[in-house]
Amino acid sequence: MRLSGIVVAAVIGLSAPLTAAPFQSAKTLDGAPFNPAGHVTIVHYWATWCAPCRVEMPILDAYYRKHRSQGLDVIAISIDQGVSAKKLKEGTAKFAFPVAHVDDVKMPRRDIHSAIPVNRVYDKVGRLVFQSKADGRSTIDTATLERIVTPLLR
Repeated sequence: MRLSGIVVAAVIGLSAPLTAAPFQSAKTLDGAPFNPAGHVTIVHYWATWCAPCRVEMPILDAYYRKHRSQGLDVIAISIDQGVSAKKLKEGTAKFAFPVAHVDDVKMPRRDIHSAIPVNRVYDKVGRLVFQSKADGRSTIDTATLERIVTPLLR
């Protein structure tokens, strides 16, 4: 697959909080807190009805399984409305990374895209270093992850 229209986020020299995510707190579907402090983090916004999201999930899972021992965290945040936690768990059970519902993530709602999938990559100090194009069509691939994320793990 090919990722078209990548948007690389400009990093401003402001100090960021020690959580590598745009949210203050997140609780996974299993009820566990998600705290990626000090890790490179990929935040994947998705929904069960989103076909490109379903294409990306196995790609993100394989990349996470390969690199999690190097300090990589991934969280998939579902923006689904009216979908039970049970259905979300069933649909994501095969993935190694945690999943959360947007209602269990404390963050400004203006930061949530409606055109998904969206992937955001944060470095170890929580700075946004990459965001995929939020056009509802573009998908991320392994080559892009290796090019953008792997150097941050070193």
